[in-house]
Amino acid sequence: MGHAMQFSTKDRILGAAEELFAQYGFAGTSLRQVTTHADVNIAAVNYHFGSKENLINEVFRRRMDDMTANRLQQLQAALAQHPGELTPILAAFVRPALALAQNRHGGGAFVRVIARAYAEKNDGLRKFLSDHYGHVMREFGRAIAQCVPELSKEELYWRLDFVSGALTYAMADFGVIKRPAHVSESVHREHAAHELIRFAEAGLRASQKNNP
Repeated sequence: MGHAMQFSTKDRILGAAEELFAQYGFAGTSLRQVTTHADVNIAAVNYHFGSKENLINEVFRRRMDDMTANRLQQLQAALAQHPGELTPILAAFVRPALALAQNRHGGGAFVRVIARAYAEKNDGLRKFLSDHYGHVMREFGRAIAQCVPELSKEELYWRLDFVSGALTYAMADFGVIKRPAHVSESVHREHAAHELIRFAEAGLRASQKNNP
């Protein structure tokens, strides 16, 4: 019983923090707002998270761990079933991220939190994400490098950076292409994934004719 209660308190705090960070940013959200929103006392936040910085990290971990596992699983499957093919590798990178954005349980709020992370340049968070999830980019980088061996490491990482940016933009649904009313979320997401994968593949394969 105690464990279930604990879990729900921790989850309530994370859910409240995610919504408030999405709305007001990290700097603009106080722990007091979080406790009020989650209907817990400050002791509960300190007990579960210790600090605001750690609470921010855990909001990311709650979403990113599952997405990362899905990405790496799909990457392994792509490498096993379609060795040397770029499209399945890119699909493994893109699809789990777009699925997260569409998650009914607050995925939309989390995507706005990601946008905040870009805007606020929170160094502690940046280090946390790099320490915990940097290996994912490296694994995808290695897999993609084998498909485009003519790219230097620097060129490859520039291009991966741009693909990641385009993916974040697509996740946030900031784009000019809004989902038409008669199209379901999942069909729209499928379409977005398809177009983004094609775009990423073309960008990664672009020749380097104009290199200075």
